[in-house]
Amino acid sequence: MIAVHETASNGAGRVAEMVMLRSFLLIVSLSLWAGLPLHPRLWARELERFEPRDVFELEWASDPRFTPDGRRVIYMRNSMDVMTDRRRSSVWTVDLDGTGHRPLLSGSARYASPRLSSDGGRLLYVSDAEGSPQLYVMWMDTRQTARLTHLTRAPSNPAWSPDGKWIAFTQFVPGNRQPMVQLPSPPEGAKWAPRPREIRSVQYRRDGQGLLEEGQVQLFLLDEDGGTPRQLTRGEYNSGPPVWLPESTGILISSNRSPNWEYEPRESELHEVSLTGEIRTLTHRKGPDSDPAVSPDGKTIAYTGYDDLGLSYATRVLYLMDREGGNRRALTQGLDRSVSSPQWHPDGDGIYVLYGDEGSTRVALVGLDGEINPVVNDAGGLSLGRPYGAGAYRAGRDGVVYTAASTQRPPDVGFAPAAGKARRLTRLNQDLLTHRTLGPVEPITYDSPVDGRPIDGWIIKPPDFDPSRKYPLILEIHGGPYAYYGPYFSVELQLMSSAGYVVLYTNPRGSTGYGARFANLIHQNYPSQDYDDLIGGVDFVLEQGYVDSNNLFVTGGSGGGVLTAWIVGKTDRFRAAVASKPVINWISVSGTSDIYVTFSKYWMPAPVWEDYETYWKYSPLSLVGNVTTPTMLLTGESDLRTPISETEQYYQALKLRKVDTAMVRIPGASHGIAQRPSHLVAKVSYILAWFEKYRVDAGEGRGGNSP
Repeated sequence: MIAVHETASNGAGRVAEMVMLRSFLLIVSLSLWAGLPLHPRLWARELERFEPRDVFELEWASDPRFTPDGRRVIYMRNSMDVMTDRRRSSVWTVDLDGTGHRPLLSGSARYASPRLSSDGGRLLYVSDAEGSPQLYVMWMDTRQTARLTHLTRAPSNPAWSPDGKWIAFTQFVPGNRQPMVQLPSPPEGAKWAPRPREIRSVQYRRDGQGLLEEGQVQLFLLDEDGGTPRQLTRGEYNSGPPVWLPESTGILISSNRSPNWEYEPRESELHEVSLTGEIRTLTHRKGPDSDPAVSPDGKTIAYTGYDDLGLSYATRVLYLMDREGGNRRALTQGLDRSVSSPQWHPDGDGIYVLYGDEGSTRVALVGLDGEINPVVNDAGGLSLGRPYGAGAYRAGRDGVVYTAASTQRPPDVGFAPAAGKARRLTRLNQDLLTHRTLGPVEPITYDSPVDGRPIDGWIIKPPDFDPSRKYPLILEIHGGPYAYYGPYFSVELQLMSSAGYVVLYTNPRGSTGYGARFANLIHQNYPSQDYDDLIGGVDFVLEQGYVDSNNLFVTGGSGGGVLTAWIVGKTDRFRAAVASKPVINWISVSGTSDIYVTFSKYWMPAPVWEDYETYWKYSPLSLVGNVTTPTMLLTGESDLRTPISETEQYYQALKLRKVDTAMVRIPGASHGIAQRPSHLVAKVSYILAWFEKYRVDAGEGRGGNSP
């Protein structure tokens, strides 16, 4: 990419190459330390294949937005920094014909949330250019920049008022609860132990953040020229992102301001906040109401939500109501797909929405009569590691800009004009991936062996696929479990394909994008027949004749880790398995996860002390006595969603049973285990090393495989 390829012949380029080499050698040494052999098939240098070190070269687009005149797009250009082992972002612009592609904000600082004023003259953004994250503004004509804030906490969700006079944003505000005891202070120069940390909140820690400081996210108002922000919301309630009313006299937010808010993780209402801080509640029902969008004439509010009936999964519907909160009506109740990110057509005659549908992420224009007109079918790709369907878009008068996804590239900026075919405005990985042969991705559909329901899946074949040969197979399972995979570029799965494996990934029951009934087949019934859906996919691929039945492997993360551990407790047909960040014991995780309220309120029929048997029934640990498959566990040490204590339980149980196992602990990593580039590379490298350890030549077999 830019930082490497432009300096490949000078000293900086050689330094970057040396850092990559050291990273590679570190992975090798870690693997050897863990006793995992590095098979030559995995690490043989084949320049035409996608390789682990290529991860540092990838780029992808996010958060695309039209300029107010509709002639250009401003977007976030993301990459991996090999020197800091972090993800980086810069702000770029491109014309709608693909020309004029140039940076607006780049360099060593981090940038986020670029937002143009309504006249297009000023660009508001968040940056840590001078240390801590602050709000800045850049004048588009002169490129002069100014810092607007001197905040002690990071701002988020900045939004210009339509008249350009104000900036709304959210920021964490510490609580002021007095401690139960007043401890004496140490004398000057003394070194006492750290003070006890007093915790009384229901949500006292969160994955990726650790122990939470008491306090809430509040709404603030800042003058266009900067200065001291004014706090608009107060109390023990968190505020959602601000959405301005067209006349700049007030702001809409989504917030749960009920007295029992800590025990209602899905509850929220829409509120109108005046510029003096007065709050008027617009919705009243049990269930979430969020994503407000105001019509161009200011008379109607579009939003999303659903009635909370206590189901694990519910379909989020697009609603309309008038400005005062009356005349509510649903527009997409017949779609049976969860919609998000509503945006009005500039003429006010419809609302755009984003939704997942059978593995694809789509954008559609919903008319005021409820008629749904598809606009974009290939949005998504923002989850770089695995092929999840996350995507982003922005609507304008002349069409839609969006993150354009494919199986062979990370997302670019796409433009779907109001009339004509969609096209890509950027080619961010042309310099790298045109010189790499990726595994081709093919869609499949097969019938579930349980009830004949059609199950969607995708197969990635090795780059040099030969139909006359027999290949090893990796079944890779998505997490969630209420999520979906689709036809998107995936770093992890392409590296598996590059190592010579056929990779199978599917959307078993419980996956979203197939309707509420399909998703809720695993309501308080997880894992269960989703196991059969997955095994049915393996059998389907075996029938195609190019997979070696003696070389079957399985892996998955989070919900996929749960199912991986469940699978090896049900069958020994897989030669080896890797369960990444799994739940092993629903009894223990219900008291240690950061989302323990959700588990007891939605995923299980009752709290654990009232229904111990159900929690144990669905725990993979209950099947550990059946396991003979060599199984690796791989989890971040700072994971609070599926804590590493879950991994340790399974590791110790397998050791007691003398089943070959290994535990790989990623220091400092949370549930998003592959957020840092080196962790992403390490994750897939360990998975492949474990599988290579048990992979046999075609025809060797091992006997005793159950059907």
